[in-house]
Amino acid sequence: QVQLVESGGGLVQAGGSLRLSCAASGNIFSINAMAWYRQAPGKQRELVAGLTSGGSPNYADSVKGRFTVSRDNAKKVYLQMNSLKPEDTAVYYCNADVWTPVGTYRGIWGQGTQVAVSS
Repeated sequence: QVQLVESGGGLVQAGGSLRLSCAASGNIFSINAMAWYRQAPGKQRELVAGLTSGGSPNYADSVKGRFTVSRDNAKKVYLQMNSLKPEDTAVYYCNADVWTPVGTYRGIWGQGTQVAVSS
């Protein structure tokens, strides 16, 4: 079974940093294109940052210059979040296409990790 597991969330003061991880488990070859989303209470889920299969990043305007998405290896990606603001408080999810021996699973979601930024 292919799964994505996020980790690294927590409580941090405004101006602080966190690094989120998204790891794929199961019989897989690699994570292909992926994206980080977030959902704050009472709000719709929004795209935060993405990484194409070719490794090109893209960011929401609200996080440009503060967040960095990167890949460590074929099965793990990160979201480095610096200069955090209270409005960054949300549950963060990774979503990815995962290449496996039986084909590509598209749009798999992780369970989410909570990020809380205090003012």
